[in-house]
Amino acid sequence: MPKITKKSGHSRALTRTHKIAIAGVATLGAAAVAISAVPSNAQSTTAEAAPAGKVAYSSEQIKDVKASVTDQLAGASLKAEQIAAKKHAAAAAEAKKKAAAEAAAKKKAAVAHAKHKATVAHAKHKAAVAAAKKKAEAARKAKEAASRSAKRAAVKPVAAKTYANNLNGWINHALDIMNDKGIPGTYNGLYRNIMRESSGNPNAINNWDINAINGVPSIGLLQVIKPTFDAYHVAGTAKSQYDPVANIVAAANYAADKYGSIDNVNSAY
Repeated sequence: MPKITKKSGHSRALTRTHKIAIAGVATLGAAAVAISAVPSNAQSTTAEAAPAGKVAYSSEQIKDVKASVTDQLAGASLKAEQIAAKKHAAAAAEAKKKAAAEAAAKKKAAVAHAKHKATVAHAKHKAAVAAAKKKAEAARKAKEAASRSAKRAAVKPVAAKTYANNLNGWINHALDIMNDKGIPGTYNGLYRNIMRESSGNPNAINNWDINAINGVPSIGLLQVIKPTFDAYHVAGTAKSQYDPVANIVAAANYAADKYGSIDNVNSAY
C-alpha cells in the first residue's frame, strides 16, 4: 500500500473516519494502476510487474469527506436534539395535564366539601328551627293548659257553706243572707228577740192572741203571721213560716222596714 504523507499545510490530526476514507481512496488508486499495467495481449504468460508509484490525493477530497462526516454528525445531533425536545415537550404536556387533573380533582373535592358543609349546616339549622318550633309549641300548650286551669278555678263553684242544724246555725245562716240582701241586724239582736218570742222553738205557734182569733196565728222563731211573712219573704229562702232561716230573714226584713233594724225591737212588734 502506498504511503500517504501529510502535507505541511495541515496541522489538525485526522480522525479515524478520515483515515479509513483516505485508505480506501489509496487502495482504489493502486488497483487502477495495476490494471493499466497489464499488456493488451493477454496471451503472454509472464508479465512484468509495474513499479509501485505514488498515489496522489487531493486535500479537497479530505475536506469533502470531513464536511460530509461533520454534516452527518450535525444532522444526528440535530435529530437527537429534536427527539429530546419532543420528549421534553411531551413530558411537559403530560405534567401540565397531570397538574390540571390534580387541580380539577382538588377543585371538585373542595366543591364537594363545601356542599357537604352547606348540607350539614342546613340540616343543623333545620333541626334547630324544628326544635325551636317544638319548644314554642310546648310552651304554648303549657300556657293554654294553665289558662284553662285558671279559668276552671275561676268558674269552679264555691263549696256551699254548711251550718249546724240548731239555733246558732240558723241565726248565722240568716245573717249571711241578710248581709247579701242588705238587711240590717246582728246576732245579738236576733238571738234576743227569738228567745223572747219562741224560746228558740221553730215550731212555736200562738193560738190565743188577736192574730189567732183572726185566723192568722203567729208562727216560728220570731212569731210571724202569714200576711207579714208573705209580704217580706226573701227570695232564695223556703216559703214556710216554720222554716227557721226563712222565718228569721222575713221577720228581720219586716223589722228593718218598720223599726230600722231587728236590733231596735225589744217587745212585741
